Amino acid sequence: MVWSAADFENFLEPRPDMPPQMEGELEAVLRLLVKNRWPFRIHATYGESIERDLAVIEKVNRHIPLAGPRWFFDHAETITDAQLARVKALGGGIAVQNRTYYQGEAYWQRYGAQTRQMPPIRTMLKMGIPVGLGTDGTRVSSYGRWPSLYWAVTGKTAGGLQMWQPGDALSRFDALRLMTRGSAWMSGEEHVKGTIAPGQYADLVVLPRDYFTMPADGIRKLESMLTIVNGKVVYGAGPFARVAPAALPVEPAWSPIKVYGGFQNR
Repeated sequence: MVWSAADFENFLEPRPDMPPQMEGELEAVLRLLVKNRWPFRIHATYGESIERDLAVIEKVNRHIPLAGPRWFFDHAETITDAQLARVKALGGGIAVQNRTYYQGEAYWQRYGAQTRQMPPIRTMLKMGIPVGLGTDGTRVSSYGRWPSLYWAVTGKTAGGLQMWQPGDALSRFDALRLMTRGSAWMSGEEHVKGTIAPGQYADLVVLPRDYFTMPADGIRKLESMLTIVNGKVVYGAGPFARVAPAALPVEPAWSPIKVYGGFQNR
């Protein structure tokens, strides 16, 4: 939305400071968005960035109340409890992703071991803040949601580091709820997405194992056997291969997948 108002999330590098002109640039854009009742989201990894963002949002809210359009922060790994209270007061939400699943070791090496959950999902939920769980694909990972769900229910990195305290891990039901209904809130589509119920889009998958009872380590390796989007079969494998649609052609024409049959064969 505003380049100067976004920090980056590469924990291999020092925390960036947003430039001094950020507040003026962000305020001008937020005034336009709120005036037109358009929803918005702000990329913010660090509490230091969120502190400055919130000051601008609160200033705009004093002149043009935010009530109505959805708004939220993305990521918020080191957001503080005091900042969460301000987000709650402004009617905002938090979209979290499994970025520390990939870079948890790098964060600990740079900033030291943490006892606080990152991002503090448990605190967000306790405070009644809308939370959506995602993947940050393809900026950080693929669109596959299974590593994100595994991270949410174990608090472990891809390398096996236990970053969260035992009480921080989410139940499998809560993790799935945040991935579906929680994320639907972010786009204002909870009335048509996120629940298997009359009036909702028929978006669902059939899995080879029971997500709720299988060993947790296998969750990150799950693959759908049947995928239905808005009532239409878009993928099938194994016993469902016969109902699968024909594979889409590989594009663009110069793709290594098409020209060479894949990167490995190159």
